[in-house]
Amino acid sequence: MQTNEIHQFLEQYFTMAECSVMEQTSCSLTVKLTPEMDKELMNRPFYWHYIEKTGLVGEPLSLTLITNQKEAQGQLKGEVVHFGAPRLQQIFQSAKQHAGFIRLYEQPQTLNRQQALHPWLLTNVKVSYEADRKKEQFHSFGLNLINGQIQEQFMHTLERKSLSGKIPDFSFTIAPLIKPLSGVRRINQFLEQRLQNEDQQWAKQAIRRWEEDLSLLNSFYEEEEEEPEAFFLEKAALKKRYEPKIKVDIVNGGIIYLTPPNGL
Repeated sequence: MQTNEIHQFLEQYFTMAECSVMEQTSCSLTVKLTPEMDKELMNRPFYWHYIEKTGLVGEPLSLTLITNQKEAQGQLKGEVVHFGAPRLQQIFQSAKQHAGFIRLYEQPQTLNRQQALHPWLLTNVKVSYEADRKKEQFHSFGLNLINGQIQEQFMHTLERKSLSGKIPDFSFTIAPLIKPLSGVRRINQFLEQRLQNEDQQWAKQAIRRWEEDLSLLNSFYEEEEEEPEAFFLEKAALKKRYEPKIKVDIVNGGIIYLTPPNGL
């Protein structure tokens, strides 16, 4: 998983969690947590227990995550996150727990006229390429539930818009012609086609390494009249280790109502 993919995922995660981005560079992200995210990520149960018992207003912490330590060159103070880092794994688990769909509305620039809002299905997915070596990629798709248009890197589009959980005054929503479940299927089909057209060199290399280790295993037992149980166990272990697999997981998503035109 590349540093830019980690950075993009963190942007998406904190945006969906309604945390305020206080400062952002190409190698770091500083966010002001919501009380809910502070409770989930910062391990301060006694603080929040005291706040709730006394009826005071709690103060959530800010969190600075460094996604590229080399670029930061020690000039920033914060937590370094990389694939496998405990903090990133914690955020992955949090994203899975909150993978339910949210509903947001674009806030128009002018509030003095009626404005139709069109429904889009947002789906953020993680693609895992697994063999003896692993890598992950994150994709963000938007599907227009009126005309079926699919837009990639949809979160980049949403980051440029003002969104709220409350429908703005003078606005009304257009009922979707495509059901969200059908929309998810369309996005899955789109992604599957894209994956089929990708370079499969990583899988071919894994199979080559698998065949080399299998040949070595066979040489160990070639003088045996009948292969012992250990041979079959080791052979199965090689398959489990090397067999190429692609897993697709929905991280989170939602229904986002946006103003036309064609404007995305």
